[in-house]
Amino acid sequence: MSSPHDHGHEGHDHGGEHGHEGHEHAHGGGPLARLRELFVPHSHDAATQVDAALESSARGIRALQISLVILGLTAVLQGAVVVLSGSVALLGDTLHNVADALTALPLWLAFTLGRRPVNRRYTYGYGRAEDLAGIAIVATIAASSALAGYEAFVRLLHPHGVRHVGAVAAASVVGFLGNEVVARYRISVGRDIGSAALVADGLHARTDGLTSLAVLVGAVGVALGHPLADPLVGLLITLAILLVLRRAARDVYLRLMDAVDPALVDAAEAALRTAPGVEDVTEVRIRWIGHTLRAEARVVLDPGLTLVQAHDVAERAEHALLHDVPRLAGALVHADPRGEGHHAHTGHHR
Repeated sequence: MSSPHDHGHEGHDHGGEHGHEGHEHAHGGGPLARLRELFVPHSHDAATQVDAALESSARGIRALQISLVILGLTAVLQGAVVVLSGSVALLGDTLHNVADALTALPLWLAFTLGRRPVNRRYTYGYGRAEDLAGIAIVATIAASSALAGYEAFVRLLHPHGVRHVGAVAAASVVGFLGNEVVARYRISVGRDIGSAALVADGLHARTDGLTSLAVLVGAVGVALGHPLADPLVGLLITLAILLVLRRAARDVYLRLMDAVDPALVDAAEAALRTAPGVEDVTEVRIRWIGHTLRAEARVVLDPGLTLVQAHDVAERAEHALLHDVPRLAGALVHADPRGEGHHAHTGHHR
């Protein structure tokens, strides 16, 4: 017996901590809860769940659009100073910002694809497009680190002066601030909606911000009569970018391998055990699809229950999961009768 229904979460914050302190779980429990129901209905139907998923994708697209504008303006301002100063370091930083802005395009496409409804070919939807975009973002971070290292090495071998050092310093600060604003925004929204790719894109923006600071430090060093200061700092920043690359690559790899935080599995098991009628939990599986989770679980029930009663227990178990597991979009709960010999037809396939 299974409970394959997908339920929405409108009126519940499943994007943060999954505790429910102060939450009146019994519907209609108290005047505040009843008043809240008037404005934020306690709904678990499939339509509401789809609306929540679409809203998450819409927030991701909005974050990309805003960050694309910010980085575009930053690159234009820096490009003007490059023409004025002839700074190769600032040119590299400007190219990094252009590349960072362009990484928004595959992720934008992924969020747009993720809004498509499921069909008979893509029965879980198009959420995996985010993971593919994450690969492109990691590749872009790697290319940025390689370019930064190459530029620093070349300038170490062939140092040269920079004109209008003050303008270069100001442009580097603009580059840092623009990237840091974008990084904080992308990372915040990415974590809020559960998108590893958007978080990786935010980390990429942060690496470009560090590159901008390297330009500033290098420009100051050159102004003080130390022409090697700029390439040496550039090499240090390249190492920092590689550290960020490692983290971003790890996050995307874990998503591709269907890895989840073990605490999510613990929370799911604990939630299932609180459902009335559930005697034991024998299996829990959870996976990311885009920035939402899907779960499968096997629970043990009293063999004396009728089909309707067992289905009701499975429904209650799924309801508990939807409340206590953050970002869970749907669950399939399979009910096993207590005792042995109930899997004679499928046991030899396991």
